[in-house]
Amino acid sequence: MRAARFHAWGVLPTVDEVAEPAARDGYVTVRMTAAALSHLDLTVAGGTWHPHPELPYIGGVEGCGVTESGTQVLVRGGGLGLVRDGTWAELVHVAPKALTPVPADVPAEVAATFFQPASTAYVAVHDIGRAGRDDVVIVVGAAGAVGGQAVQQALRAGATVTGVVRRSEDLDRIPAGAGRIALADPDAVTALTTERPASLLIDTVGGPDTVGRSRWVAPGGRAVVLGYTAGPTVTVDLPSWLLDDVALVPVNMIRLGRRARELEAELTTALLAGELTVAVETFPLEAIGTGLERLRAGTLHGRGAVLL
Repeated sequence: MRAARFHAWGVLPTVDEVAEPAARDGYVTVRMTAAALSHLDLTVAGGTWHPHPELPYIGGVEGCGVTESGTQVLVRGGGLGLVRDGTWAELVHVAPKALTPVPADVPAEVAATFFQPASTAYVAVHDIGRAGRDDVVIVVGAAGAVGGQAVQQALRAGATVTGVVRRSEDLDRIPAGAGRIALADPDAVTALTTERPASLLIDTVGGPDTVGRSRWVAPGGRAVVLGYTAGPTVTVDLPSWLLDDVALVPVNMIRLGRRARELEAELTTALLAGELTVAVETFPLEAIGTGLERLRAGTLHGRGAVLL
C-alpha cells in the first residue's frame, strides 16, 4: 500500500510502498479516504515531541475512512501519528475506541479535518472561556482552522466577536459576523492595547507576543491559549502580569480527548445544519510535502487534507 513516511526528523515525508499493517485481534481495518494535515503532525515530525514514534513512521493524527462493513468513520486517537503509525496510509488497523461513525453525506475531506478544530474551539470558547452574550471576544488567528471555528462558535454563543489576522489580505477569510483587524494596522492594535475592550481572548498562534496580546483583555478577564504557530516560547514579566490581572489559561486537547469525543454528535449536527463550516484544501498523497510546507507557512485557506 502507499503511505507517507518520515525517515528523519525535521524533513518532509516521502510516499513509499509499504506492507499492509498486520491484523490484530480486536482491531478494525479501515480503508482511508482522506487524512488531515495538522500542526501537531509537524511538531511530532520535528523530533522534540516525547514520546514519539520510531523512525521511519507514517504520519497523520486524524483522518476519515470506511470500515469493512461500509461505515464511514472518523479516525483519531489511540496514539495514531504520535507514538505509532498514523493516518497517511491507504489502510490502518485501529482500536474501536479510535473510531466514530460519521454520516455518509459528510464529505471525507470535511470529516477528516472538521472535528479537531471544532472540538478544540468548543472547549476554548465554551468550557474554558465560558463565552456568553455579555462577552466581548477577540480571536487571534481568525483565518486559521481553529481560529475560524472559535469565531463561529463565539458568535453562536451570542458574544460580540472580533477576529484578528496577521496580514491585511487575510481579513476576508474571517467568518462573517465578526469585526476584523489585521496586525499590520498599527493604529488598530494600539487601540486594542489602550482600550482593553475584551473580556475573553482566544489566542491560537502563541509566540513571544502572547502576553502582550493578553493586554487587550480587561482586568479580571481570560486569555485562552491553544496554539504556538508564531513560536513555542514566551517570557512573562511577573510584576506586569500581576498588574494586568488577566488569567492565561492553556487548552490541552490531548488530556481532553474524551471531552472531544463527547462533542462529536453535537458538532456533527451543527455541521450538517450549516451552522458551522470548515474550508478545506485537498492534495493528492504524492503532493503531501506541498501541503505541509503551506501549512507551515500559514498560506493554507482553512485546513489541509490528503486524498488517499
